[in-house]
Amino acid sequence: MAPTDETGQAAQHPSALGAPPPPGPPAGPAASPGARMPRWLPRAMLLALALIALFQLGSWAFHELTGLLINILIAFFLALAVEPAVSWMAARKVRRGLGTFLVFLAVLTAAAGFVTLLGSMLAGQIIKIVEDFPQYLDSVINWVNTHFHTELRRVDIQEGLLRSDWLRNYVQNSATGVLDVSAQVLGGLFQLLTIGLFSFYFAADGPRLRRAVCSVLPPARQAEVLRAWEIAVNKTGGYLYSRGLMALVSGMAHYVLLEMLEVPYAPVLAVWVGLVSQFIPTIGTYLAGALPMLIAFAVDPWYALWVLIFVVIYQQFENYVLQPKLTARTVDIHPAVAFGSVVMGTALLGAVGALIAIPAVATLQAFLGAYVKRYDVTDDPRVHGHRRPGDGDPGDRSPGERGSLVGRARRLWTRRRGATPSPSGDIGHS
Repeated sequence: MAPTDETGQAAQHPSALGAPPPPGPPAGPAASPGARMPRWLPRAMLLALALIALFQLGSWAFHELTGLLINILIAFFLALAVEPAVSWMAARKVRRGLGTFLVFLAVLTAAAGFVTLLGSMLAGQIIKIVEDFPQYLDSVINWVNTHFHTELRRVDIQEGLLRSDWLRNYVQNSATGVLDVSAQVLGGLFQLLTIGLFSFYFAADGPRLRRAVCSVLPPARQAEVLRAWEIAVNKTGGYLYSRGLMALVSGMAHYVLLEMLEVPYAPVLAVWVGLVSQFIPTIGTYLAGALPMLIAFAVDPWYALWVLIFVVIYQQFENYVLQPKLTARTVDIHPAVAFGSVVMGTALLGAVGALIAIPAVATLQAFLGAYVKRYDVTDDPRVHGHRRPGDGDPGDRSPGERGSLVGRARRLWTRRRGATPSPSGDIGHS
């Protein structure tokens, strides 16, 4: 039996190297009190799970409310646009609610009149096309019979179309799509009503809204918020008013052209060109010119060419003469910045982003310009795009240029020319 000590455990014999063997693992939980789970770990796990759940809930709510948030954003910019007119009426003892109602009534009346005129024009053109369709069809059939020696008849073509599977499938698909179109129309009307209500409340209760925002901010922040609000009102209102003035000038110019060419519906087409070309960025000019070109082509193909030439020339006049003068004090931003803002707005919010991108960027630019410190620019010709008078001399070059390969080659060539003997023999004699 192995010898034991007085506690009853086996005595540990020294190893061959004289060091005792390492002790074994402790037996029982009482010997390892530090192996327990930390008290903060369950609470940390619960907190992490709660944060993940809140993030998922917030992401789901934001995804579901994206449409409403976009409508509120549009309503806010519309309220900023009508704010100068409402404030002008409020300064003349007109209540803000009544002034906002009158402004919105004027806008809705103008929009309804324009849509009614445009709809009547399109309806008249569609009716005319339907009435003249048999004559067009007869002329096409006669041309085909004359050139290809066929015996086609309009009655046979009409019966073939009515009995065709393509027409039957088209009618069935159109009938099933009526409900989808109706739902889209109702959804669009509901969105217009939502935007109108929010924009009316934002414009009518503008001072109350500003007081509510400033009430949760310290005095220094209140001044900054009110200043940013004022800049946004000026830029947004100035952008829309300048666009409206350019739309008026564009409409009048195109009206004169269409009347000279005796194109039908000249007033409605002029209003169409003015509004679409100004309030749809980037591609509005081409969309606006397509409709009058089509109507003019129905009168005379050469008239469509004259309309195209006039649209291109007027666009250049507007870009380089009219627009810089009208927008110099409202939204004075670089054309490249405006184009980039429209592209980014379209990528983020679609057509809505394209409409509000320019006033939003102009507001941000004006707000940042008020806080960015600027310095006087040095009076250097290179700032104005000119070269210095001594740019051609090697001695007037910068240290970086003198240290370059071209600079060293120039200096070497100059030294060699200076060491060459002159014709008089003064240099190089021993």
